[in-house]
Amino acid sequence: MQSLLFDLDGTILDHFTCLARCYEHVLSEMEQPIPTRDQIRRAVGGSVELTMANFVPDEIHKEACARWKEYLKGILCEDAYLMPGALPLIQALKEQGKQLAVFTNKVGSLSRTLCDHLEISPYMDAVVGADDTPYRKPNKEFSEYVLQKLGANPATTALIGDSPYDIQAAHAVGIPAYCVATGTHSIEELEEAKVDAAFPDLPALAKSIFGLNLLPELA
Repeated sequence: MQSLLFDLDGTILDHFTCLARCYEHVLSEMEQPIPTRDQIRRAVGGSVELTMANFVPDEIHKEACARWKEYLKGILCEDAYLMPGALPLIQALKEQGKQLAVFTNKVGSLSRTLCDHLEISPYMDAVVGADDTPYRKPNKEFSEYVLQKLGANPATTALIGDSPYDIQAAHAVGIPAYCVATGTHSIEELEEAKVDAAFPDLPALAKSIFGLNLLPELA
């Protein structure tokens, strides 16, 4: 493998607490029932529009999404952390001369801000997100776009993610998907979605796929 496409949320970024706070704030503000953190976790992974549809009636859905996006801007870098193992894995792959990119359904401009905040932007050849194109995962056109942007050969490219969206986005262009169960789905759910291989976390993935033994203090 020469090119690796990394999903962001749930894969290399733990941003769940921040996102959950946005739903809790907006739903409280609009006097809607507040879901549990577990209910929010099971609903996220596609887009705010898809997730919000689980929590509000159609007549206030558009306003709720607009309020959510506005509130997120104010707390974007709060409760934003790299997943255990993310930084040493990224550093090791870059040292091997791999081409790396973030490929996410999070808005592209916000994703780039977060990558800057987490100090991983220098390792990335591209950070591609929603609103950078008319598409989003699992649209085949979105996967084709990131491959073209990188000049990557599908035969030597893989996607690392945490959800069925990632698996579908990878398989749409004939590349393997390796997933971790640190985001929205369990290993069993990922296997049901036909993942090429699923792991409990990034250190386990790094060892199995890349032969990298991440030091515990770094992982």
